[in-house]
Amino acid sequence: MDGFIPAEHGRRKTLKTPIGCVGDGLHTGRRMSLTLHPAAAGAGIQFRRVDLGVDIPARFEFVTDTRLCTAIAHPKAPEVRIGTIEHVMAALAGAGIDDAIIEVDGPEIPILDGSAAPFLFLIDCAGIATSAAPRQIIEVLRPVRVEDGRGAFAELHPNTETAFDAALDIDFPNTAIGQQSLALRITPETFRGALADSRTFTLAEEVERLRQAGLALGGTLDNAVVVDGPAILNPGGLRHADEFVRHKLLDVVGDLALAGAPLRARFRGNRSGHALNNQLLRALFADKDAWRWAGGAVSPAQAASARVKQKAPAFA
Repeated sequence: MDGFIPAEHGRRKTLKTPIGCVGDGLHTGRRMSLTLHPAAAGAGIQFRRVDLGVDIPARFEFVTDTRLCTAIAHPKAPEVRIGTIEHVMAALAGAGIDDAIIEVDGPEIPILDGSAAPFLFLIDCAGIATSAAPRQIIEVLRPVRVEDGRGAFAELHPNTETAFDAALDIDFPNTAIGQQSLALRITPETFRGALADSRTFTLAEEVERLRQAGLALGGTLDNAVVVDGPAILNPGGLRHADEFVRHKLLDVVGDLALAGAPLRARFRGNRSGHALNNQLLRALFADKDAWRWAGGAVSPAQAASARVKQKAPAFA
């Protein structure tokens, strides 16, 4: 099987051992520690605020903010949030990890170099363990589309193959970015080779406005590509000529991983970002005739829902 479905009999995967790192948050600028832990088969991906003792399932319905990142919050304590989760989610999905606990001691995932490559390196160092539990996938049965009214849209379509295929167009006129397009079948190999090391980016003219809004406080040329009209301000330049659309497709992988299981689908987007990516999942799951479970016997979505219904933790 292709896409997010490993060829090894479709069995669930986790990490062999815990592994961690320390880095700054892109938006908060705070220094934070992150540790990736193995998890039991069927647990899914869970985020844990170790400073507060609160777990938040990595699920689309818990997304509360999509301004320049994807942030989730506990449904019964919206002030308990974790931002900039998309790159670590993309790395886990791209590596085929189904079950893991992501511990962080603050409100944001460290940005590291602005791509998913450092998280993929951590996964490689920890190693991957395959369980006996079968893996579930979410099969898209009919087209679902969301749009913003200004020409941007995101769509999911059925796929005749057991795979996740993605195509994306972006357009930043009068800048070094310009128009870029990329179409790719997302596999562990293509994710690693084509997407993982592509960095987040911004326009130089936006930096001061973002900081006045309390965003991008930790942004530097070491963790983001900065574009000033026709110029790239980073001394080392770009990692790929089309690094911008590659990073946007990396974001799609991370955002759609919040479905709770791999998608058998074709994604098509035009200037889509975190907001439309999340709206697309909400639209998909709002239509019970647009999707179905296939594969294993235990639904990760049902398991996550059961956990959320448990009594919420007390807060000081």
